[in-house]
Amino acid sequence: MNRKYFGTDGIRGTVNEGKMTADVALRLGMAAGQHFRDGDHRHRVVIGKDTRLSGYMIEPALVAGFTSMGMDVFLFGPIPTPAVSFLTRSLRADIGVMISASHNKYTDNGIKLFGRDGYKLSDEIEFKIEELMANASELGLAGPGALGRAKRIDDSQSRYIEFAKRTFPRRFTLDGIKIVIDCANGAAYKVAPTALWELGAEVISIGVSPNGFNINEGCGSTDTELLRARVVAEKADIGIALDGDADRVIICDEKGNIVDGDQMMGLIALEWKKVDLLSKPGVVATVMSNLGLERCLSEAGLELIRAQVGDRYVVEAMRAGGYNLGGEQSGHIVLSDFSSTGDGLIAALQVLAAMKRREKTISELCNVFEPVPQILENVSFQSADPLKDANVCAAIQSAQDSLGQSGRILVRASGTEPLIRVMGEGDDADLVKSSVRDIINSIRDVG
Repeated sequence: MNRKYFGTDGIRGTVNEGKMTADVALRLGMAAGQHFRDGDHRHRVVIGKDTRLSGYMIEPALVAGFTSMGMDVFLFGPIPTPAVSFLTRSLRADIGVMISASHNKYTDNGIKLFGRDGYKLSDEIEFKIEELMANASELGLAGPGALGRAKRIDDSQSRYIEFAKRTFPRRFTLDGIKIVIDCANGAAYKVAPTALWELGAEVISIGVSPNGFNINEGCGSTDTELLRARVVAEKADIGIALDGDADRVIICDEKGNIVDGDQMMGLIALEWKKVDLLSKPGVVATVMSNLGLERCLSEAGLELIRAQVGDRYVVEAMRAGGYNLGGEQSGHIVLSDFSSTGDGLIAALQVLAAMKRREKTISELCNVFEPVPQILENVSFQSADPLKDANVCAAIQSAQDSLGQSGRILVRASGTEPLIRVMGEGDDADLVKSSVRDIINSIRDVG
C-alpha cells in the first residue's frame, strides 16, 4: 500500500513545500469530511495546534475544507495533541485534528487525525482519505445553506487541565515538590505548568515563551541541556521536558541525569503491578526499546510485547491484546486507562505519583534497569531504497550473526525523513559499535 501523504504519524513535511501546503490541507479537510460525513446529524470537527507560525496558514485551509463539506469546526488554539484526542470524545466530534510536527523545528509542520473514539486513524482509513484527496474536485460539496460554521472554544485548555489533574491519585498532592517544567515553547506552554501548580507543586517554567519560530529550539524533550542545568541550579526534585505537541516526555532526576521512556515504562509497570493496576501482565513497547527493559520486566513476571515504531502502532497492539500500558523509548507513554494516545503530562504525573507513594527521589526510583549498550545512528540517503541493495542486506545479516543471541540489530527507514535508522544493542559494546559501523558504511556506499 503506497501512500503519497501519510507517514507513520499523520502528514508531515517542510512548510510550503510538497505535502505541507495550504492546498494539501484544504484537500485533506475536504476528503476527511467526505469520509466521515455519514448520518443526518450535524457533523463537527475539532482542531488544535501547537505554536508554529505556519499554523496560521494550515488551520484556515483545513477550516475551509471541512466547512465546504458541511461540517462545523471548533477551534482550540494551542493545546497538546492528547488534549485533542480527549476533546474529540468529550465534544462528540466526528473528527479530531492536530496541527503539529511534534519534535521537529518550526520549518516543518504536520497534521494528525483522530477518529470519533479519539484514536489515530488506521492505515486503511488514511489510504481511503488519500484516494479522496486525489479527486477533491469531484467530492460532493455542501449547498449554500448547508455550509459548516467555525468558532473558537475558549475553555478547551481548562477542560484538559482538569482532565489531567484527575489522573493523579486523589490521596496525594504535589506539596513540597519543586518541579522544573520545559514546555519546548510548544503546545503545552500554558496547560502543563498550570496543572502542576494546581496540584500543589512549586513550578519553575522554561520553554513557555513561544514566538512562532522557537518551538523545540534548544529546549524540550529532544534538547535537555537547559533543563538539566536548571534542575541542578534550582535544587529541584525533578525536571520534566515535553516536546512541541506534548505527546512525549523525558524526565530529569534531581542530579541532572536523564530518564528515557524505557525507564519510565519500567517504573510505571512495576508500580502498577504492586497496586494491581495492570490490565494484563505485560507492557507494549516498540522494536527500539532496550533489551534491558525486556529482561527487567521478565524478572518481574511481565512480558514485553514489541510493536513497530510509532505510538499508534503501540496503541493498536495494546488494544488488540488488552494491555493498558505501552510506549516508546523516545518518551511516548500511552496509559489507556486515561488516554487513547501518548500524553507527556499524564505520564509525568504517574512518575510523580510513584515518587509520593514510595517517598523516594527520582534518581532512586527511575534507575529501574541497567540498559544494554545501544547505538542508534541515522544515515541520509538519495537512492530509491538502499535497504533493497544486496550488499546492505548482507551487512545487516552479518552484523546480526555476529551479535547472536546476546544482541539485536534493527535497520529501518524513517517514516517522516529521508533517513535510514540503524540500531544495534548487545552485551558487548565494542561488537555493537563495529556492527553498526559496518552497516552504515554499506548504506553510504550505495548512496
